[in-house]
Amino acid sequence: MKLKIFKALWGMEHLPLDQQFKLISEAGYAGIESPMPEHANEALFRKLLKEYGLEYNAMVFTDGDHKESFKQQVERAATFSPVLINAHSSKDDAPYEEQLEFYRYAVDVERSVGIPVAHETHRGRAMFTPWATEQLLKDVPGLSLCADFSHWCNVCESLLENQGERMKLASERSIHIHSRVGHAEGPQVNHPAAPEHASALVAHSVWWRDIIRNRRDQGAEFLTVVPEFGPPGYLQTLPFTNQPVSDLWEVCLWMKGYIESQWDEWLA
Repeated sequence: MKLKIFKALWGMEHLPLDQQFKLISEAGYAGIESPMPEHANEALFRKLLKEYGLEYNAMVFTDGDHKESFKQQVERAATFSPVLINAHSSKDDAPYEEQLEFYRYAVDVERSVGIPVAHETHRGRAMFTPWATEQLLKDVPGLSLCADFSHWCNVCESLLENQGERMKLASERSIHIHSRVGHAEGPQVNHPAAPEHASALVAHSVWWRDIIRNRRDQGAEFLTVVPEFGPPGYLQTLPFTNQPVSDLWEVCLWMKGYIESQWDEWLA
């Protein structure tokens, strides 16, 4: 099974689009992950994907009429021929029957377009906890995850030590990884290489390893991973200055190198 590490455009918005693509390509990423471009930038976006030989993961965000919102965005995303579609879907406060109806519909839409959809384990969304996600996975065959377990650490105020069976199920159903390291009090450590965050890195590494081995055993040809650390708001800053305590580009690049260095061992 092949590893494909994509770079999120999140946090690079201060740069012109062509410079974003150039930097990502030169850093050795296989592709990019981002929301679909505004219509005014669509031609340039498609041109840059082709010019730099980068693959694409599209992101969609449901709102309002979540079923119709999902369908419209997924159908547009399909025109970009993405590797997969990463979805922020449904809402945490929606009644369970409404969530269930949405995800059954989403699986049907996914089948109709023929592109894998990974629903992200994200705060504010239906899959914001291990237990909510567990029930949806059991009730909706064919539903797949983007594993961003940093959110669960934040919501559960722990490294999920008591969620073993739920983590096992989530790992079995994950087809895409956001390799951001969270901790008991937040969705992002200031730097994953810092020794004070070693236990959090180890916990996430075990989850990622399990996903990798599950995908290998499921016969997947490749696995996409995004070191999706975020800019200030997620990235901590010094008081009164809004000065980031770490360099976001370097943090993502460190995580890229870490995943690559562990890949053969995790896959074995």
